[in-house]
Amino acid sequence: MRQHVNPLSKNFQEIEKIPPLKEIFKDPKLPIHIDIGSAGGDFLFDLAIENNNWNYLGIEIREKLVNNAKLRINNQNLRNLYFSFGNVHNIFNDSDFKFIIENIGSVSIYFPDPWFKKKHHKRRVVQSDFINLLSNFLPKGAFLFIKTDVDNLFDYMDFTILNNSNFRKLDDKNFDYSNSFNPKNIKTNREKYVITNQIKILERIYIKI
Repeated sequence: MRQHVNPLSKNFQEIEKIPPLKEIFKDPKLPIHIDIGSAGGDFLFDLAIENNNWNYLGIEIREKLVNNAKLRINNQNLRNLYFSFGNVHNIFNDSDFKFIIENIGSVSIYFPDPWFKKKHHKRRVVQSDFINLLSNFLPKGAFLFIKTDVDNLFDYMDFTILNNSNFRKLDDKNFDYSNSFNPKNIKTNREKYVITNQIKILERIYIKI
């Protein structure tokens, strides 16, 4: 079940300021992977536990889920994982966000809400202005990962991203995952469900050039 949250609602315009990296990560110099729409954070918890060569930042619009995830971080004493709540467009546009830019190694947008109705497409996280924003602040050589099980959403995201000349798609068969944010190919909860039900997964990797 997908829990619909309208990202354009005034109720979700508030954002949480991200503290200095030295306050949230044990080693603030490690590359950062940002997961957009991290929900309850299970995927990032699995990544952070298995791989201490990266720092992980989850961005989720639902504050309650973020607060619960932070409690889990404290209970498990993880120092390479942090969650922040708010509309990702507003977080990335915030001037205080710029201090983490040079550390960003990759960004993932996995199984975002498809917002099937055409009149709701403006609520999708991948929009031209958002991709332009990403292309402006992502360091050269940073990667963008997308996954979905919805055909027309994949086509829409792929077209929108490639419409920006700063992104180039990669052949994921030749991509070296061993040094990536996910060297052990950990799956999201949605991905596990899709695989179990033999639904096709559509995915692509892009590089900032």
